Amino acid sequence: MSSLAGADVQALLADAAGRAGRYLAGLDERPVAPDDAALAGLARFDEPLPEVAGDPAGTLALLDEAGSAATVASAGGRYFGFVIGGSYPVAVAVGWLATAWDQDVALPVMSPVAARLHDVVTGWLADLLGLPPGTAAGFVSGASMANTTALTAARDHQLARAGWDVQADGLFGAPDLTVVIGEYAHSTVVRALGLLGLGRNRVRRVPVDDQGRMRADCLPEDVTGPVVICAQAGEVNTGAFDPFPAIGEWARRHQAWMHVDGAFGLWALTDPSRSHLTAGLAEADSWATDGHKWLNVPYDCGIALVRSPGDLRRSFTAAAGYLPPDTGFEAANLTPQSSQRARQVEVWAVLRTLGRAGVTDLITRTCRHAQAMAAYLSRAGLEVLNDVVLNQVLVRAATDDQTRTLIAAVQQDGTCWCGPTVWRHRPAMRISVSGWATTAEDIRQSADAIIAAAQPLARGDRSD
Repeated sequence: MSSLAGADVQALLADAAGRAGRYLAGLDERPVAPDDAALAGLARFDEPLPEVAGDPAGTLALLDEAGSAATVASAGGRYFGFVIGGSYPVAVAVGWLATAWDQDVALPVMSPVAARLHDVVTGWLADLLGLPPGTAAGFVSGASMANTTALTAARDHQLARAGWDVQADGLFGAPDLTVVIGEYAHSTVVRALGLLGLGRNRVRRVPVDDQGRMRADCLPEDVTGPVVICAQAGEVNTGAFDPFPAIGEWARRHQAWMHVDGAFGLWALTDPSRSHLTAGLAEADSWATDGHKWLNVPYDCGIALVRSPGDLRRSFTAAAGYLPPDTGFEAANLTPQSSQRARQVEVWAVLRTLGRAGVTDLITRTCRHAQAMAAYLSRAGLEVLNDVVLNQVLVRAATDDQTRTLIAAVQQDGTCWCGPTVWRHRPAMRISVSGWATTAEDIRQSADAIIAAAQPLARGDRSD
């Protein structure tokens, strides 16, 4: 009998499934953030490296007993921090199976099933999001790497048009490439530009309006040579969308590559009621998004989408004598990494289970929850700073110190978890409604907790 078919292996996997199920079932009854006792329990991990082999069941038990309580309940319905959604049960389940498969999906020959699912999911995504047929999708670790992947393709394409081969000759002596970004471009875009040798500060920054949208009337007209412009779908604080029709028209006039950072906002393309936000978005040359945010698949899953697969191949092809000839999408030759797990399996499972209507419902429902949260808090006297057009709510108390105190009180209470941010140089509380499991009751309960935490501040019980 194979060692993998042994009773001990089957019992261990069944034990893991049982522990995971009990963990998920208990999320609604526990504080969103771990309490002091749970954090103290992490000391159980502080042990010397064992000298001899141990019991796998004991290792699993220790992880559950000391670790589960010290997690943040981001898979539940009352976590509103960092635009983190939970995971649909079907995505968790197929993720377990795919982990058991233990596939390296760098090349089709390494995993035919992963290669087929990649092709299926890529077509589904283009259809669902209204992107051009033939759009290529690369599954990476998150939006940071998705932005880096797409902007690498953008850099190399634009310099190739100017007669320069970046992959062969590097950037020394290359023609100048102008990068245009909004004043409130996300930090991951700026970091990607630094990694690509284009410079974090060597960019043209376009002023934004009161919601963080790039002002089309301020787009530079004096640019020459190769150009890349980075627009944004879903400003990380307000959820605002840049004016894509005007940016697209500008990009065409300047023969610029238009990239869209849509870490969570790109999914608004699935909601026809938000077409006023997304008009012109699909005219870009590349897009970056996450599956592990609004689509609610497990971490980690980012998606780089590029209009032409050839632009990915130009930048990422790896050659070696032992590699087989190209047969379809080879992740090792169209993304920055070679070895990689089958992230597309979980995306496939959620899309197949929800269907088009289910994805649309997920987006509209969480946006509706965000609007309800904003209404509750506004009626209670807190200041809502943004137009709640998506799933983001930006809140401030009467003073900066009161805002900081409010955030700390909400996090300490544990009913929900909301994070701090800085908006226009002042502190604010950011509420991101991204989880499939969030209900109207979760919103009401969380709003009540936030309002209760704010009441002592309004009475002046605590000094600034």
